[in-house]
Amino acid sequence: MAHKFEIYKDKKGEFRVRFKHNSEIMFSTEGYKSKSSAKNAIASIIKNGPGAEVEDNS
Repeated sequence: MAHKFEIYKDKKGEFRVRFKHNSEIMFSTEGYKSKSSAKNAIASIIKNGPGAEVEDNS
């Protein structure tokens, strides 16, 4: 698969989510204290992302 979500622990021991496409990190989330919160962030991105509006501030 060319794209995926990864859950990992940062240096502070918090859980973070990053989205990768062809091994390139496209974005990373804030740190979460629990893995379940990181999983909830993924679910929220999947649910709400497709309908998100694009704001062009250029």
